[in-house]
Parts: sequence; C-alpha cells; structure tokens
Amino acid sequence: MKTLKCLMAGMMMVASVFTVTASNHDGNPSTTTQVEQQNPKNMSQTNTLTTIVEPVKANGNHYYVSRNTGRGRIASKEQPAKDLGNIIAKLQPGDVIHLAEGVYTSRGDQGADEINVPVSIIGGYNADFTKRDPWGAHRTVLTGTNHIDGLTTPRIYIKTHLKHRTWVGDIVIDGVIVDNGPRNRYKDEKELCILRKANPAKEVNASPGSAGIKVLVGKETNVTVRNCIVMNTAPMEGALSVQGNQNSKILIENNIVVNNTGNGIQCLSAWHARPGNGLPSFRVINNTVLFTWKPDAIASNSGNALSMDTSIELVAEGNTFGFSDRGGVDNIKKCQTITLKDNLITASKKFDYREFNTKMTIEEIEDESDFMSYESTGNITKAIQVPVSSEWAKVYASRKEISRAQVDAQAKAHNNDANALRSMLGLNLRANSVSLDAEIWLHRMSIEDALQIGTHQYEGKYGASNPGEIIQ
Repeated sequence: MKTLKCLMAGMMMVASVFTVTASNHDGNPSTTTQVEQQNPKNMSQTNTLTTIVEPVKANGNHYYVSRNTGRGRIASKEQPAKDLGNIIAKLQPGDVIHLAEGVYTSRGDQGADEINVPVSIIGGYNADFTKRDPWGAHRTVLTGTNHIDGLTTPRIYIKTHLKHRTWVGDIVIDGVIVDNGPRNRYKDEKELCILRKANPAKEVNASPGSAGIKVLVGKETNVTVRNCIVMNTAPMEGALSVQGNQNSKILIENNIVVNNTGNGIQCLSAWHARPGNGLPSFRVINNTVLFTWKPDAIASNSGNALSMDTSIELVAEGNTFGFSDRGGVDNIKKCQTITLKDNLITASKKFDYREFNTKMTIEEIEDESDFMSYESTGNITKAIQVPVSSEWAKVYASRKEISRAQVDAQAKAHNNDANALRSMLGLNLRANSVSLDAEIWLHRMSIEDALQIGTHQYEGKYGASNPGEIIQ
C-alpha cells in the first residue's frame, strides 16, 4: 500500500517547495511530488479564455440576484434581489437564477440554501449582468457564518426527487465558489483544526458535516456542474455530490474541489437496475481534485478524490486527482460500467484505484481490474508542482495522523457493575473514552490559493482551467 511522507525543503524569497514521496505496496519510493509555494497574488501568469456563449435557456423565468446592489424580491435585471435565499419560495421548475459578484450568506445568514424544484444557478456576473468572469474579476462566493442559529446542511442543495419524481429538463450550476471556511468551527483563531461539535454556550455551531454542492434529482432530469469551486468543506460524503436517477445524464466538468474531507466528487444513483436499463450516466471531465482529507485524524473511511455508486455508468477523463488521504478513485461498491481515461493520479496514500477490496496502482489498473472498460488507457502518475502559499503548505506538511491502534492502546476497561454483567453475558467490556485530537485538520485555505491550484492544467492537459471572461 502507498504511504505518504511530507518533507520540507529550503525556503526561497518568492517560492519554496515541499516534497511528497509516495511509496508502492512494498514500501519502496515510487513517486516524488513537489508542491510549489508561490505568492497567491501572482495571478497574471494564468491564461484566460474569452468566449461568447448563449445564456441558459429555460422553460421558466430568469431571476437576478446581486449582493451589492439588490433589494426586495422582484429579482429582475433592473431590480435584483439581495440573496438567493430571499427568492427560493417563488422559484418554479425550469427557472434560472443569475448571481452577480459578491459574498452571499443566504437568508438571515443561515449559510445554506435548499431548493426543492429543478432550477439552474449561474454565477460570476458583473453588476449589470452583461458579462461573467467567475474565477477572476466577478467572483460569486457562497458561504455563511459559524453562529449557532446557522444551518449545517449543504451550502447549495437542489433536492427535486421527492416533489418532482419525473421532470424532463436540465439543472445547471455554473460559476459559483462555495467556501465553507467561514462556516466551520475551528479550535482557535489560527484556523488550523476544525471542530465537529457545537458550543451553544458560546453560540457557535459545529463545522458542517455536509457537502458544498449537493444535487438529488428525479427521473429524466439531467445535471451539469461546471466552473465551480468547492473548498474548506468537512463532509462525511462528497464535497461535490450528485445523485442521478433513471435516464439522467450528469456532466461534472472543469471544477476545482480542494481542501475538503470525505470524498471530493461523489457520483450516486437513485435508480438501481442492470446496465443498459436507464442507469444515470456520469461524465467527470477535466476537474482538479486535490487535498481530500479523511473526516478526522483517526478515521479509516473516505478521503478519496472520486467515489462512485454501484448503479451508474461513469467516464472520468482528463482529471487531476491528488493528495488524497486514502485513494484517487474508489470503486468499493463495484460499479461495473466505468472508464478511466487520461487522468493524472498522484500522491494517494493507500491506492490509485480500488475495486471492492482490491487496491491497485496506476500501472496495475489495466491488468487487474474486473470492471474497467478496455478504453481505460492513458492514466498516469507523476510528480506535479502545485502552486500554493508557503504558509498553507508548511501547515499541511506538518500535520500528523493518529492511528486507531493508538486510541485503542489508551483505552482501559472500566471496573464497574455494568462491565461485570457484560463479562458474565460474554459481551465485550466497555472502555473509558479516549480522545487523541489532532492539532491540524483541514486548516483553512484561502480562495486565492484555491485559484492558484486549479486555474492551470497539470502537465499541460490534466485538470481544470480558468474559464476566463464570458460575454453574455
């Protein structure tokens, strides 16, 4: 199995590098990954693309929202609303919401928006909605606060499978930045370690254990998630999670999913049938998924860049999957219609690809996989340089995991009447609770760092790239 060691290298005036060495199952070094730490303000090196596109077509209405200039709930282009959460009650199937630049915390600073009808959300507009630059000049940031009155549900949650069990149409989420950093509870002001319990006495909430973007749809409904950033989320599930249904077509394209717990991208199904009988079809194309943590320091689950359900059809192509606490691609549920083509998978601790209980390296996939299609070729593992600030990288390199064995070793059984009874009944004795807390876990990343990481393709072809300015 692969292991991961982080070693700090020397500092330079503008940039520094820390080295990550991944080892094969026999413990011998196989991959050395360098993470380049650059000034996050150095955005001028990013190549941008100017394109002209048609606005999203819809059967319903178009609504407009501007944090900086909005007021009321008319939500027209001339008189936009102030927050998406303020107009959710008026939304109907097929509506499109256009979000201008700004920081959005939802209605009443609840920090979460749940929408139960199929709609589209398009972000990254300038003030008059004439052009978009979602990763540049006109960022739409969806976040919240860590107040006890806030919600801990997914930041964007489109859940249509209950009220619209069959709806023929498209849901699009394009050009929004979901940053849960302000929603998380950290140990202290240094923001180095998340806490998962609320403290009502101090009026602070737990770090939300939910997705940044989550979509659940009914039959015949298609989903596109494109040009989005999901960061600093602490789910047990997927940070970007989509559950398709019968005949759904799902496109997850050109997203940055960075510094999250759980699984980076999660592909699920509400329709369980044999292949060829309407299984939801997923295409995961040109995404950058880096630094996917386990839920906590002693957890033995999740921590994968990409995970999938059994009853789907999946093609993953052109992605960068790296720095996962467990694996690059996790097929533990034995999806039988999967194609992995031309992906870069690097610095995973346990495996590059897992099929049920069989852990594989990149080199072993084509030979040993039972479920991978014959078109699954061109996948590589290679050392990459990830531009991230030296401050964030130093903390990441110094984090420490805690093994379950360490916790068990410190647990001692209570000598009490309850354990005496359990012993007579042949049950396991109950031990005292032991807490070995990490000092560093999911330390907060800045939006500038996330953009540096995700706005260029690694090795010239793998992962996301800056969508640039889009003229409407």
